[in-house]
This record gives sequence, C-alpha cells and structure tokens, in this order.
Amino acid sequence: MFSFSRENTSLIAKWWRNIDKQILFLFLFLLLLGLFFSFSSTSSIIAEKMSKETYFFFIKHLIFVFVSLLLLIAISIQEKNKIIKFLLPLFLISILFLLLVIFIGEEIKGSKRWIDFPILPRFQPIELVKPFFVLIIAKIIVSSDKMNIYNRYLFSFFILSLVVALLISQPDIGQTLLIISTWITMVFASGFNMIILSIFGLVALVVIVFLIYFFPSKFGYISLRIQTFLNPKTGDNFQSQKALDAIKQGGLTGQGMGEGVLKDQVPEAHTDYIIAVISEEFGALFVLLIVILFLFIGYKIFSKVLLENDEFIKLSLIGLTALLIIQTFIHIGVNVKLFPTTGMTLPFLSYGGSSLIGTSIIAGIILNFTRKDFTRYINNE
Repeated sequence: MFSFSRENTSLIAKWWRNIDKQILFLFLFLLLLGLFFSFSSTSSIIAEKMSKETYFFFIKHLIFVFVSLLLLIAISIQEKNKIIKFLLPLFLISILFLLLVIFIGEEIKGSKRWIDFPILPRFQPIELVKPFFVLIIAKIIVSSDKMNIYNRYLFSFFILSLVVALLISQPDIGQTLLIISTWITMVFASGFNMIILSIFGLVALVVIVFLIYFFPSKFGYISLRIQTFLNPKTGDNFQSQKALDAIKQGGLTGQGMGEGVLKDQVPEAHTDYIIAVISEEFGALFVLLIVILFLFIGYKIFSKVLLENDEFIKLSLIGLTALLIIQTFIHIGVNVKLFPTTGMTLPFLSYGGSSLIGTSIIAGIILNFTRKDFTRYINNE
C-alpha cells in the first residue's frame, strides 16, 4: 500500500515538473472565470423562472468544473502512447453516441442534439467527438503505411463527411461549420495542395446549398437565419439584437456585477450569449482580456509546435487549438451580430456540462502533448 502511494506521488511530482505550467494556469483561470460568470449570469433567473433553488445552475456548474478539472489532469498525466493506443476505440464510441442521437436523442426547439443519461442529463455527443476527430484525422494524414498521401486525405475527407452527415441530420449547422473549418485548417497546415483543398470547400458549400433547397422543412432554418442576419426585418432577431444592445449598454467598463438585464431577457444568455452578459456587466475591456487569453494560449501552443519533431503531435496540436480559437470567435461573432445565430458555446466560460467536459478533454490532450516527455523516467524505475 505504501509502495503504491509512493509510486503515484512520484508520478504526480514528475507530471508537475514537466507540464507546461503557463498553459495549465491559463486553462485553470478560464475555468474559474466560467464558474464566476455562471454565478453572475444564472443565480437571479432560476428562482423566478424555473421554480428551483437560487443557486441551482451555479452548483451544477461547480460540479461540472470539478469533474472537468479531474478529467483534464487524468488525461494530461497519461503517457502519449496510451492515448494513441486507445484513440480508435474512443473515436468509434464517440461516433456511436452521435449516431444514437438520431434514434434516442431529445428534441429541443426543432433540433435533436442531446442524449439523456442518468449521470449526465442532456449530454451533447458532438462535444465528445470533436477532440477524437482531430486526433484521428491527424493520425490518418501523417500515417506512413502503404496508402499514398492523396488517399490519406481522401480517407480523412470520408471521416469528415461521416461526422458532418450525422450533424446535419440533427441539424446542427454551427458545429458542422466548426468541424469543417478545423479539418480545413489541419489539411492546410499539413501542406496540402490549395487548389484541391478549394475544390473540397466548394463541394461542401454545394452540398449545404443542395440540402437547404431540396429539404426546406429540415434545413430551411439555415437560410432563414442567414436572411435574418442580412436583413433583421425578415425574421425573429430578438435574441441577437438584445445581445448587441447589452454589449452597447456595457460600454468599456460595464454596468457592474449583477446589474445586467440580458440574463433576464434571453433564456440562453448563460450559454449562447455569455460574452454579451460579460460585456454588459464588466465591459468590453474585460471581453478584450478574454480574447487575449485565448490568443495567448494559441501562441503558447504554436510555440511548442515549432519545437516538436513528431508530425502527429504537431498536427494534433494545430487541430485542437483551431477548435478552441475558431469556436471562440464564432461565439463572439454571433454575439456582436457578425455571424448568424449558431448556438455555439464559449469554451470554458459558457454554462453546460457537455461543453465543459468536451473542452476539458481538449485541454487535457493539449497539456499532454505539450509537456516534456517523462516516460523514460517511468520506464527506468
């Protein structure tokens, strides 16, 4: 028993010595910020509108943050080879969950994106798919087997098409665009021919237009949101307009904690419009700080990529970083009416167990792939 305890203590000490502490502390700081904003954006609306305890959402978010933190550490402390070994089964399991949404998913506001689990109610499987999708695409592209490079790209496009098809069936255009954008970023970073990549992009655009035109009952909402975005008078623009008004009201320094009104006017303010809530209460300068934090995380990760020799690790880090950065800017873009409404959460900061768990998996893998390799110390003991 003593030996087991000493071995684990030694492992944790070596993990702490070799982890990139700056990236770790940035992730932890964002998690704590999310917890703080959950308290600020949810506590006042629950008691009135849902007949629940005042801090119901905050307590749930606190539990999710704790679970996410444990998951982040558990993933970051693993040997890299162990993650690669279990990559395929983990990806297949995540795809299975995404497939189950079609059959047993819970439909909310015309979209079927969630599965109810006893432990984790209303879990969104795409949050589990995204990190493993990036790793499997990276593994395919850098594979050194008999498959030539173009066949590898074609196979990765097939995997992308599978995930996109399952997302479109829900439908979830926001996550679809995020997945496609991440795949394009990875393919571009790997040195793929830009002409062929442009053809792939054109094919994806044609498919989306085809679906909107020939299946208006299921995908017509996409064109409606685009029309509303281009001309607010053509549709319901209530939520995005309220978010923009809140940002304007907050100004540079904000109205003060608890003084915002957006959280009482928009039901999804603590998820889809959290950046507008932050801007209203704490000001545009605080939002700028959040953007700088995400960009600095990206900078720190890319500085590690430049020093990395393993092509799989390099491409995986690029893809995982792209997931975080692209999702962040889509969320902010929707809040300031640069993009149509997508229902995209803000990594680390938005309320939601699925989003937090998915983001913690991404963060855990990033920390694992950016740390100094200490497996040789383990093997020598």
